[in-house]
Amino acid sequence: MPHITLNTNEPGIRGLFRFRPETALPLNGLVEALLCGPGTLTRGERELIAAYVSGLNECRYCYSAHAAYAAEQLPEGMALVDQVHDNLDGAPVSAKMRALLDIGGAVQRGGKQVTEDLVAAARSAGATDVEIHDTVLIAAAFCMFNRYVDGLATVLPEDPDFYTNRAKHIAAHGYLGVLQQETIHK
Repeated sequence: MPHITLNTNEPGIRGLFRFRPETALPLNGLVEALLCGPGTLTRGERELIAAYVSGLNECRYCYSAHAAYAAEQLPEGMALVDQVHDNLDGAPVSAKMRALLDIGGAVQRGGKQVTEDLVAAARSAGATDVEIHDTVLIAAAFCMFNRYVDGLATVLPEDPDFYTNRAKHIAAHGYLGVLQQETIHK
């Protein structure tokens, strides 16, 4: 049960956006830019970073959502997302992706945990400065989103189909497109 009285029973961050709709557009704009905008990492790879950090933060809503969004957009699907979550070192990801996920994990522990060695390893594996930047920002943003969702004890859907169905919409329309559709239909 949420810590505050929300004006909706929508789960997770969606309920918080309904409670304070003026926050929905800028926060969704940030996520749209980071996870859907142009970049050399695929949308699935960027969602995987978001899911990985959310998993480290034990935010069940954000992990479940972004794991589904990553799975929808990665050829290896949920099997890869689960492997990364369960054992990054044994997961079949590229050296570059592993190095970026290591950076994301460092950000989750604290910004100053990102070391020159981690950055050098990512560069050595082929990561660009933009990819390193975006990984740090994705990880930092998801630490904030995780704390926002869990800090207000939002409703958590138990049905995995909730996340899978939403993933199809996110993959097709992005975050701002889905937000716009939800606003029109409310």
